[in-house]
Amino acid sequence: MQRCHAMTAFELIRAFAHDTAISIVITDPMIEPPGPTILYANAAFSRLVGRELDDIVGHSPRFMQGRETRRETLDTFHRALAAGERFHGYLANYRADGTNYRAEIDCRPLRAADGRIENFVSFEREVIRRIGRPTGSAAGRYEPASVSNDALTGALHALSIFEHA
Repeated sequence: MQRCHAMTAFELIRAFAHDTAISIVITDPMIEPPGPTILYANAAFSRLVGRELDDIVGHSPRFMQGRETRRETLDTFHRALAAGERFHGYLANYRADGTNYRAEIDCRPLRAADGRIENFVSFEREVIRRIGRPTGSAAGRYEPASVSNDALTGALHALSIFEHA
């Protein structure tokens, strides 16, 4: 009798995320410092932050924070993860060479069958400020720095990744 192995959400994301244009990071569930720890990052994330994957995996995503990263947004991010909820927002992050960029982050808990959080998955992309009249919401202030039409990007759109709740 052949036994079927069910893939975890972590394994499934790793299987499909490698070549997508959207930056994807999976961390452990420990949100208090020094955590969380990055367990997986795809090539798009490596390009976004200007670091080799070996310099990303095993470290906290906090390495991207800097002078212009807003504490208020980080606190909102932390509260959402601590409550086991999704975080969707914008942060000023920094690349390895010190240049800053605006990141749109959609972070969600990955739960085991028993409901406990096993990991967090973050979908990230660089955004730029829209030119023209200011809008009332953050979603209207930014647009993606680049657009991808790969198959996984369409699937992420279907899952409401980068959609405001």
